[in-house]
Amino acid sequence: MTPRIVTMDGRPVDTAYGLSISPHEAMGAADIVTDLVLDCEKPFAGLWTRQIDWLRERYAAGATICSVCTGTAVLAEAGLLDGFEATTHWSLADVLRQSYPEVRLVAQKILVPAGPEHRILTGGGATAWEELALYLVARFCSPREAVRIAKIFLFGDHSEGQQPFAGAQRPRRHDDAVISEIQGWIADNYHHGNPVAAMVAQSGLTERTFMRRFRAATGSSPMEYLQTMRIEEAKHLLETTERPVDQVAIEVGYEDPNFFRRLFKRRVSVTPTRYRQRFSKLRVLKGQA
Repeated sequence: MTPRIVTMDGRPVDTAYGLSISPHEAMGAADIVTDLVLDCEKPFAGLWTRQIDWLRERYAAGATICSVCTGTAVLAEAGLLDGFEATTHWSLADVLRQSYPEVRLVAQKILVPAGPEHRILTGGGATAWEELALYLVARFCSPREAVRIAKIFLFGDHSEGQQPFAGAQRPRRHDDAVISEIQGWIADNYHHGNPVAAMVAQSGLTERTFMRRFRAATGSSPMEYLQTMRIEEAKHLLETTERPVDQVAIEVGYEDPNFFRRLFKRRVSVTPTRYRQRFSKLRVLKGQA
């Protein structure tokens, strides 16, 4: 999928903030349509005749139509929301209820998929574009990719800092073949009990030599490296499954769920349950698509 910016005549548009947006083309065959310019000071009827004709044509052809903030009014005027749930910016809610009683407005929601195959999406206030963007990525790519993007761009609640968004750093390159082999072993056996002793045995080195070479190659101790791998796998399970936290703890190698919770909170800055609340919604939205 290649995103395209379109305008009615293909010419640049000056925004209210003084920025000019250069489109790729005039209204044509775009598959995903973002919202259009709206002047709430004027009556809506008859304002967007050409745009509405084009939106109806694209929707009939199978396009997914999206709006954010007050752009819901355009879709309501087009009749695309009749009988469906929709959301909008809270300041426009009463106006839309009066003007379009056929629309089932749920202004308390941030994002509302509606219509056959959920091909109409309405978002709340202007920053709801973040929720919309992640939803589209989860729907058309994968929930895992949406989570990755949310972490990279820090989409979501920032009250607990950046750490909940952070992922493990890429392993450091090195030329120690023995340690490389052990790293591969850890990837498949991180959940086993007493793994550090097993690493030493697998390496064929003395414990002291192994510890020294492992730190020199990776920049961390074997236990630190193992904990990082376990926590990253736990995060993946919390994002993609509904397994209880205690079960997640056991699956990644911790027999004591309380120790796992404390370690997770120390490393990620939030509890496992809170982490799941942050990122599992993308999997839920994907399931509703």
